[in-house]
Amino acid sequence: MNRGTVVTLNDELLAELGDSGLEQIAGMLGTDTTTARDVVQAVSGTIIGGMARNAQYPEGAEALRGALDDHVDTDPFSGDVASLTRDGHNILGHVLGGQGTEQAATGLSQFAGIDSGTLIKLLPLIAPMIMSLLANRAASRDMDADAVADDLNSEQTAMPGGLSDLIEGLLDTIFGDAVPQQGGPYEPGLRAGGHGAPDGHELAPGSSNPDW
Repeated sequence: MNRGTVVTLNDELLAELGDSGLEQIAGMLGTDTTTARDVVQAVSGTIIGGMARNAQYPEGAEALRGALDDHVDTDPFSGDVASLTRDGHNILGHVLGGQGTEQAATGLSQFAGIDSGTLIKLLPLIAPMIMSLLANRAASRDMDADAVADDLNSEQTAMPGGLSDLIEGLLDTIFGDAVPQQGGPYEPGLRAGGHGAPDGHELAPGSSNPDW
């Protein structure tokens, strides 16, 4: 988890959740709190990794940085589940796309030994939490889009090796050949195999909507 004195977004997430939050997630997953902690770390790592993939390109980084302004001083840790889930689906639609979110749930279920249907419910609960923590960090440090992109890359390097490899492989599967060609425009959430965009690519739900 921590390397030296570095406090990661996952560390902040676990601190905000506390024992009671982990117990609730454990109940949702049907497991113990130790396993729940591992699953939360894998889920948050996947979301952070997806954000980092989006932020590799200037337009993606700018879109993410703009979206963070709407999540400063929000409190997803005490919000109701319904509104949290709605917000989470919007965020995941930009970060991973609808199909990518399903692929993430499937891949994480194989890692955790937990039903993918349960993880598809957990992902949109964790996404607003990560968004809020990153937004507050960006605001407090006066980070621009490039700084946010660099910070997300640092987050990835701070993940344990085995988990990092798992998440990188999962993100490679999700993003596939939908990574924009060099010099081409980038739309956050670009996905393969759809319609409405050149070369058979589709945009993730809501990617043209500035409201994350």
